[in-house]
Amino acid sequence: MNIEAFLMWVRGPGLTLAIGIFIFGMLLKFLEILLLGRKKNLAAVRSSGVAAGFRTIFSRSLPPDGNILRRPRFTFIFGYAFHIGLFVVILFLAPHIQVAQSLVGLSWPALPTPVVDVFAIISLIALMALLWHRLTSPLLKYLSTGEDYLVWALTFIPLLSGYMAYHHLLLPYTWLLAIHILSVELLLVMFPFTKLTHTFTLFLSRWYTGMMAGQKGVQS
Repeated sequence: MNIEAFLMWVRGPGLTLAIGIFIFGMLLKFLEILLLGRKKNLAAVRSSGVAAGFRTIFSRSLPPDGNILRRPRFTFIFGYAFHIGLFVVILFLAPHIQVAQSLVGLSWPALPTPVVDVFAIISLIALMALLWHRLTSPLLKYLSTGEDYLVWALTFIPLLSGYMAYHHLLLPYTWLLAIHILSVELLLVMFPFTKLTHTFTLFLSRWYTGMMAGQKGVQS
């Protein structure tokens, strides 16, 4: 298979297969969560807890009491830098919007390429900084597993290959584009079966924790 044929495969059947596995895997993950047993709440119900659940999502996304020193500053700053940068690159790069339009028929305004470039570089730097922190912190290094490094690679390679492909760096464009699309497909395939699922379950778990606390009349 030459590079042109390989590119056609990753843009067609490969992408379809990856999206199918992603959707099926995420449906299984959410079904597993919803079917988990729950202990009966014996405390008196003081409220529905719905509003408390949403407050918890917001409050736990910020440093406690607004004091960044109560949370590891390095992880907080670079973690947010990475996530914000990735969000901008995925949603506001013109080629990504064109892909979304071809798949689901939705379109929205793109940001100028130089702006997206800045966020892409910020994301890449933040990811490398977080890896360095994991490798040099005795506690994080001890707690890290092979899955943690796999998740890092699955996230880093699509960003790097996409940046290189868009700017035609080092390798022929066709190769870079094929590598980028394939790396995204590997990310989609592994997403439901790794810690990457926290992208969705994080907010669900925070809302549920806040709701249960709100029903008991306590603050989460």
